[in-house]
Amino acid sequence: MGDYKESKDNPLHKEYGIWSNTCYIIRKMAQYQPSVLFLMVLGFVCGSIMNYFWGIFGKYVIDIIQVDNGAEGERRLMMVIAAAGGIAALLVFGSTLSESKTWYRFINVRMHMITERISKVLGLRYELLEKPDVLDVAERAGQATGGNNNGVEGMMRLMSKLGGNALTLIVTFVAVTVLDPRLIIAMIILTVVQFLYYRHIIKVDKAEVWDRLSSSWRSRNYMERITQDFDYAKDIRLFDLVDFLTGKYNKINEFFIDRNDHHHRLWLRYNFVTGFAGTAIKVLIYAVLYIAVLRKDMSVGNFTMFLSFSLAFARALINFLQRFGDYKKASLETDDFRSFIDLETDDDEKDCIPLPECDHYEIKFENVSYRYAKSSKEALSHLSLTLRPGEKLAVVGLNGAGKTTMIKLLLRLYDPTEGRITLNGTDIKRFKRSDYYRLFAPVFQNVEIFAFLMSENIAMLRDSELDREKATKAAYEAGLEERMLSLVKGIDTPLTKIVQDDGTDLSGGEKQKLALAKALYKGAKIVVLDEPTSALDAIAEQALYERFDEMIGKRSAVYISHRLASTRFCDSIAMFEEGDLIEYGSHEELMAKNGKYAEMFNVQAQYYRESAENAESGVIANA
Repeated sequence: MGDYKESKDNPLHKEYGIWSNTCYIIRKMAQYQPSVLFLMVLGFVCGSIMNYFWGIFGKYVIDIIQVDNGAEGERRLMMVIAAAGGIAALLVFGSTLSESKTWYRFINVRMHMITERISKVLGLRYELLEKPDVLDVAERAGQATGGNNNGVEGMMRLMSKLGGNALTLIVTFVAVTVLDPRLIIAMIILTVVQFLYYRHIIKVDKAEVWDRLSSSWRSRNYMERITQDFDYAKDIRLFDLVDFLTGKYNKINEFFIDRNDHHHRLWLRYNFVTGFAGTAIKVLIYAVLYIAVLRKDMSVGNFTMFLSFSLAFARALINFLQRFGDYKKASLETDDFRSFIDLETDDDEKDCIPLPECDHYEIKFENVSYRYAKSSKEALSHLSLTLRPGEKLAVVGLNGAGKTTMIKLLLRLYDPTEGRITLNGTDIKRFKRSDYYRLFAPVFQNVEIFAFLMSENIAMLRDSELDREKATKAAYEAGLEERMLSLVKGIDTPLTKIVQDDGTDLSGGEKQKLALAKALYKGAKIVVLDEPTSALDAIAEQALYERFDEMIGKRSAVYISHRLASTRFCDSIAMFEEGDLIEYGSHEELMAKNGKYAEMFNVQAQYYRESAENAESGVIANA
């Protein structure tokens, strides 16, 4: 996709137009709930006729009463009343049926579109998820599927209402034109002025309120999440962060309050315009009808009918233009949804080749560099490195040295900005990402636990698809045997209490053991571990490393480590500093070189010796 250009608004946002969005929403309804289209038509036809039906009925009733008060007139009157009652009952039935069955179908269509949005997010390349423009357009797409009269569901709901208004306008237009064409012109002028002002308010409101709030939603949601997240609870209390976090939240809210005030001021001005326009239209209708009665000898029945048609036309015209403004707003929000769904990414998997099926894989970094978007400095510079089959490679260095970037390039979460990475001599870009990902079993320092069964967390498969015996074996090998034996449901224990009340929480060390179990279950050719023992104590760490070679077997392994004592288990060590590979070799070779690695190792070794001596002194003193 390339780097995105700066823009006052999101450059990924597209405008499709109201007609295109209407066709798009109709296609979605036909795709997910075809019956809703018939119900919509039924509803707006019945609703439209109800707007002027009683005016027509009143005309015939008054005409019969004025012409004939005898028995024949009573018979005709009863027939008209019976017919009108039957028609009205059918209209009410159709309107009620439509209203009662469309609303949840609209929601159903929206839920399917939410699934589309989620699927789009899950399918995006990892690198894109770190770009602010992508995050913003994804946030807007989420708001467009929020429900009510907004976004995609708003278009569906308003489409039905606009259909009824349009049909009413067509029918009543002819009647009012017959009465006085000038009345039509006057009403149209007043309502069009009102509509133009409404459309102006919509655009200003979206640009000055909602678009400016879009990037703030993430901040607000983040603040709400961390204040209720159990993982942050200890720090918040022990560091007395209540005032600190409250202050940050209030600062975010100040902007929301300011924008909301501006929003209400805009619509207050519009409401004044609407009130004046509506009053003027009613005055015109009654004036024309009174003149018609005085000058044209209009009958009382016709007066009633034309009054009904005129008021119905005025209401339909005002409602149509008002709802059309809302519809336009919903369409603009649908632009946000479609902009994300249609987000174009580089199709770099057009001419992919199958991943070679073999026992051993060799990965080479050939003059690889990577620079983050809008960064003036390379995070990784001209790296050339080989991971040989069965080799165990340690990646070490201080924070910001480029270790994490190197691992993300290895896993192809990023693509190099310069150079290439090869797998058995072939550029990894020639393979599908999904195929390439299957080569790796990653264990990250920050282990994310899903609110699923423990077995599902290990296998990363649905309950019906996983191998429980294999999952149990992987958990035992990773050191979770004692924990599992303490659980009533064992491997099928739900984790966290977010979804199920009988769920269990794991300690930091247990989470990392679970991540190791996940890597063992996957059984990939290459294991990648990012600080795999950071949450374990020294004894547990040593026990894990003693089993490390046995757990990994003949597979390749790459892991980031800040405890250099663990690098003795590795065949090669790559030390990074400020994006450069400054030292490479075995532990013995780098110690003999007496460079940066040896210096860091000796500092940590001294720390371990002091810790051991202190522990031993403590034991003697207690004795």
